[in-house]
Amino acid sequence: MDEIVQQVGALLLGAIPTILLFVVLVAAYQLLVQGPLNRTLAERRAKTEGAVENAHKAIAEAEAKAAEYADKLRQARAEIFKIREQRTKQRNAEREAALDAARKASGIKVSQAKAELDVEAERAQQTIQGSAGELANQVMRAVLPLAAGSSR
Repeated sequence: MDEIVQQVGALLLGAIPTILLFVVLVAAYQLLVQGPLNRTLAERRAKTEGAVENAHKAIAEAEAKAAEYADKLRQARAEIFKIREQRTKQRNAEREAALDAARKASGIKVSQAKAELDVEAERAQQTIQGSAGELANQVMRAVLPLAAGSSR
């Protein structure tokens, strides 16, 4: 058993340089590779998260601008509709005014035409009445000699 302990001791003594080399290698790996790799990964993660955050901000700004443009577009359409409605009302008022003027003018012309017709009717009636007396005299002259001739 002493031999086994001596062999194990010799093995452990021979493994010490390997263990030291392994510890130096792990320390060098940590110092030369792992540290810079972790820093680079952390920077990359920060940049990626920052880019994603910036992208979210840009999307939010774009949505806000789109909503603002949509609101302005709605306001512009409402304004156009209001202007169109005002123009329609104005045209209708102008048309009504023109129709009223035409009605008044035609009413005046109709009144004048009625007055002229009344005057002409009065003249015609006076002419007929004047002619009626003369006609009656002519009829009497024509009928009397016949009546006088028939009674003989």
